[in-house]
Parts: sequence; structure tokens; C-alpha cells
Amino acid sequence: METLSTPCGEYALHLVLVEPEIPQNTGNIARTCAATGARLHLIEPMGFRVDDAKLRRAGLDYWHLLEVTYHRNLEDFFARTQGAYYYFSTKAARVYTEINYPKQVYFLFGKETAGLPEALLEAQPERCVRLPMIPEARSLNLSNAAAVAAYEALRQWGYPRLRGASDYFKEAPPCKG
Repeated sequence: METLSTPCGEYALHLVLVEPEIPQNTGNIARTCAATGARLHLIEPMGFRVDDAKLRRAGLDYWHLLEVTYHRNLEDFFARTQGAYYYFSTKAARVYTEINYPKQVYFLFGKETAGLPEALLEAQPERCVRLPMIPEARSLNLSNAAAVAAYEALRQWGYPRLRGASDYFKEAPPCKG
């Protein structure tokens, strides 16, 4: 198993996109990862090329701050990573704020048109979480959901290494994986 480095010391937030289809969503999530010190994982196949101009434009000038890991498929991802996995789905029973997230966590998000594979959700229902919304809404935008989830884990951890979180962290240098 290839071990992946843990950014920001003992805390490690990983945002995992399973077969993303829309480059702008992935670019926005990449920007969230860059701004928070989270690692981005992209699981193929993807609905775009990584050199897509729309993807780059959405991430603006943050690409140099970003650590991205590509995986051939879900099996490759699970073989190369270890930690606590949480599956974000509109079908989940638990709300994302009901969890006390451990210091190393992976948040998995499915493709925009279909979500995560049913077999994955059925195998670990206790790890499935959702963001609440009105019954008439089908889902939130993927990049918005990922940002909400990321900041909940960071809030629980006291915003490690993020500027403006407290006087202690105010002068911390930016995190680099």
C-alpha cells in the first residue's frame, strides 16, 4: 500500500470526488482544498480532462497550493489510503454535524448525476451522512456540499493552521502537504 503524507501535522482532511463530471465543480473544490490545506483525490473516470480550461479557471491561481492524488477507480483509492471514510449522500439518515470527525478523515462525494455507488452506501450505512435541505430540493451543488463538509471538520478541529481562526493560528505559516 502506498501511504499518503498527512498534511498539517496530525490533522488531515481529504476531499474525494468519485468520477466527477463537471470541471467547474472540481475546480471550485480544488480551490477549497487549497485554501484549507485539504488534499484532493480524484477518482477516474472523469467527465473532463485535467487540463480543461474551465477546471483551471475555477481554481484560479491556487493550483500551486493544491495537492492532488489521482486514482484509477474506487478499488485503487481504498488500496492506497487508510483512515475514516464518510460518504455524503442525499439518501443518508444521519446529518453531517452529528459526527465527531477523527483527525484523519476522507469525505467522499459522488458524481453529479448519480451520487456514490449504491453498493458503497449499503455496505457502511453508519458512515453515510447528508446535508439537510428542504424535501423539494434534489441536492446541493457538489462544490457547495464539499465546502460545507470541509468547514465542519475544520470547525470541530479548531481550524488548525488557518489564518483568522484565533490569535494562536494567526501567524502560522501556510500548510504544505
